[in-house]
Amino acid sequence: MRRGLVNGLVHVLAWSLATGAAVTLSWWGVHTVMTGTAYDPPRALPITAVGATAQEATPPASAPPSPESSPSPSSTPTPTRSPSAAPTKSATTSPSPTTSPSGQVKSYATDGGRVVLDLAPDYVTLVSATPGTGWAMQVWKTDSWLRVEFTKGTDKVSVICTWHDGAPRVDVGNY
Repeated sequence: MRRGLVNGLVHVLAWSLATGAAVTLSWWGVHTVMTGTAYDPPRALPITAVGATAQEATPPASAPPSPESSPSPSSTPTPTRSPSAAPTKSATTSPSPTTSPSGQVKSYATDGGRVVLDLAPDYVTLVSATPGTGWAMQVWKTDSWLRVEFTKGTDKVSVICTWHDGAPRVDVGNY
């Protein structure tokens, strides 16, 4: 009986040491990888305006850059999925300006989702892009333009911002 108790304690001790070593090794590996990583703190931005005028809802007639015609190593799409629901066809925008240290923050609501951009005088930062229910989203960004595309079946809605030849210009529509 005493021999069985000693064998049991030896097995428990061996299991405890092996588990402790595995947890320590895992923690050390994750800690090593995460040490060199820097994250920007999240920013909470108020969204003030909800309605849009007819002029804001109509996108300009200029030709937007497309990811197919402007391939770039840094313009890789980032797909995101949402649960499905009934599609809607029209694209409307409701820019909501707010100031930020780098420029002006504007929100663009479309049938496919909402895009929030930080518009500085010579560049644009994507603050957030949230697809609507049932819509998928892809984002392309280069040094001179940014495109957020919401898709659902054959419906597509894009928010495109260019700043290669001056101040940032945002176009919203079905491209």
